[in-house]
Amino acid sequence: MKTLRLQLFTVAGILLLASCGQKNKKVEMAPETVVEAVEKAPIYDTNQPKTMLAAIEHAHGGWNDLWKKGDVEYTYTYHSPANDKKDVSVERYIFSTEASYGKYSRHEINVMPETEGEVIQYFNGEETVVLVNGEKIEDPQANAVGDFLRKANHFWFVMPYKLNDSGTITTYQGQEEYNGTTYDKLHVTYDPEVTGKEQNDIYILYINPETKLINRFYFSLPFLGVNEPVIIANYEYENIDGQLISSKRTYFLPGEQGYAEDPSIVQTLTNVKFGNGFTTETIQQ
Repeated sequence: MKTLRLQLFTVAGILLLASCGQKNKKVEMAPETVVEAVEKAPIYDTNQPKTMLAAIEHAHGGWNDLWKKGDVEYTYTYHSPANDKKDVSVERYIFSTEASYGKYSRHEINVMPETEGEVIQYFNGEETVVLVNGEKIEDPQANAVGDFLRKANHFWFVMPYKLNDSGTITTYQGQEEYNGTTYDKLHVTYDPEVTGKEQNDIYILYINPETKLINRFYFSLPFLGVNEPVIIANYEYENIDGQLISSKRTYFLPGEQGYAEDPSIVQTLTNVKFGNGFTTETIQQ
């Protein structure tokens, strides 16, 4: 069962979770409107659940602040503790175009685990290419995985700003205590008429009412037949240049005996640097 659960999450790692096919917020928000939102903290009212999502965005530093930074680079480690296998990449994103670059020095889980050498994936905003040891490859599976990962990794980085996309359906579910903190629980899913999907992702967010951060959430994976939000994610944050970044993420999958004490997957983000001046031409250098 443990092996099965790890295989499930390996596939989960390459899915474009909860993107819902929506436009990026950058095309929906006028700069002056965003500046005003950053200067004035939004209300946080459990009777109006969507205000909670706006408060989450503000607490993380705000989309306008992230937008002005232009781009980001960091080292991303995706670790399976059960077998000590890892994918380790240098990640780069340009926020205005959603360009996404990943250079893998270690790839033992999701990214061509049977292939030796350096693997590079690059999505320029329109299409994805994969290179092995500097040579472009035409392997359909490797290219499909590369396309999913480029979009998925970018999505997870900007997740606090994407949860409130068009078509969001929110329901407040009261409070629950976890690990000494009382959290507000918010059920989030999406309108199929907006997303065009029959089965949409579901989140149950545990929001700290003091910090407005999501420290814990449950989510579903309809694409894999996991239609209920049973996968647990715990997030720890680090303030980096005014943005609260989920620099450590631990994931737990249910088994026959419930949830194990040790996580199934641990993800860490280190050496996070904003404002590198990347362009479509230089992001791969």
